[in-house]
Amino acid sequence: MSTSNEVTGADSAPDDPGAEEPAAGSSARAANESASEAATGAPSGTTAVPDQATAPDTPPRDVSDGRPETSYDAHFRVWRGDPEGGRLEDFTVEVNEGEVVLDIIHRLQATQAGDLAVRWNCKAGKCGSCSAEINGRPRLLCMTRMSTFERADVVTVTPLRAFPVVRDLVTDVSYNYTKAREIPSFVPPAELAPGEYRMQQEDVERSQEFRKCIECFLCQDTCHVVRDHEENKQSFAGPRFLMRQAELDMHPLDAAEEQGLDRKTSAQEEHGLGYCNITKCCTEVCPEGIRITDNALIPMKERVADRKYDPLVWLGNKIRRRS
Repeated sequence: MSTSNEVTGADSAPDDPGAEEPAAGSSARAANESASEAATGAPSGTTAVPDQATAPDTPPRDVSDGRPETSYDAHFRVWRGDPEGGRLEDFTVEVNEGEVVLDIIHRLQATQAGDLAVRWNCKAGKCGSCSAEINGRPRLLCMTRMSTFERADVVTVTPLRAFPVVRDLVTDVSYNYTKAREIPSFVPPAELAPGEYRMQQEDVERSQEFRKCIECFLCQDTCHVVRDHEENKQSFAGPRFLMRQAELDMHPLDAAEEQGLDRKTSAQEEHGLGYCNITKCCTEVCPEGIRITDNALIPMKERVADRKYDPLVWLGNKIRRRS
């Protein structure tokens, strides 16, 4: 007599008495794993590595010496010496991404040349202290990025050529302060009290450009009048201070002429405006982008020429003297 728990045909129990019947849904799970394996190419039970194009950004991996891939060794040639003389010394120094030449000079001080002298202050291009010559061009050390050079380039750093060396990259720029004291200052109008000065905005903007000067003296260094002729320093103020003369001469409230001071004559005869032959080299090296030649020196030269050579001006001066 048959019982209710007998099975027949395909539903019969497996030959292995220890085998268990698969749990419900196991066949569906196996199908999902097979589909996943076909899609990712990785065996089931492992995690597929995302493709490099879709992988998240990661910092540069370190190379064998522990430095990031963006680091490299640069060849620097730095002038070392004093007023008695000196020489160029070669250094191989590490450079990292985003650094400026002043960073490399500081690394040389910290690792290879502890007594290397360099003048600096703000490291932001606003104090004008770190002026030097890089590959022969007057520049600020803190504003010259290493990315402007090829990795194979030799970077040569020397002191400002137009001024006496104190030590290494430090020069004596006192010549500039002497010339600054020779420029007569602004003469306020006698009829106006402080706080009553009024100017057109156009006049304000015109002189404001010259006020951006940070007195790095790169324009003074590159000017061939003193760079190549030391004897001219006595009679030539240089572009920075001729620009100051021009600024005061075009100032609508400057009352210098009422007090007998002719800034045009002073610029020409006392400060050497005639030495300037407007090569614009001072404009090219200015880190503030001041158009020294176009907006200061050339207009000043034109006003001087009008005063000295214009026949109508000459006649007017003669008539004024007689009267």
